[in-house]
Amino acid sequence: MAAKDTTTQHIGAAGELLVQYQLLKLGIDSARLTTDSGVDLVAYAPATGSATTIQVKTVERSTAAGGRGRSAIGWNFPHGTPAQLLAFAYLELDRVWIFTADRARELAQQHTLGGIRRLYWYTDLTTPQRDGVPLVITDVDEWLLEAQAPRLFPR
Repeated sequence: MAAKDTTTQHIGAAGELLVQYQLLKLGIDSARLTTDSGVDLVAYAPATGSATTIQVKTVERSTAAGGRGRSAIGWNFPHGTPAQLLAFAYLELDRVWIFTADRARELAQQHTLGGIRRLYWYTDLTTPQRDGVPLVITDVDEWLLEAQAPRLFPR
């Protein structure tokens, strides 16, 4: 997508479709919801016969942290999300990470009094870490959708 043609609606829709595509590749059916209720997708786990709600947050590409810092990606989400799972899509690399809402809240590094959480990690690996801080993209590999799907959506 060309940047000048892309709107936040396009980016959000692309993220939802990326999550659906990756789920479908893993044999998991899902459906997009047409209303904006804080739930974007409902996925079906064949083994349990249960439906799971997912809110998808999407970024198109990495940006400089704080406007001048290392390259990073980050997503804002409501503390009180009605969804069971939060999927964080990164269109530039077609990656999706998925967390339970509780785990996403625990990992979020920032939160406002208004109830907004921010989860982010650096895509630039050049600065050394101390005890896993700050998070870098390789720290969250275990949360990639393809790694979490067998646990979250048993077949």
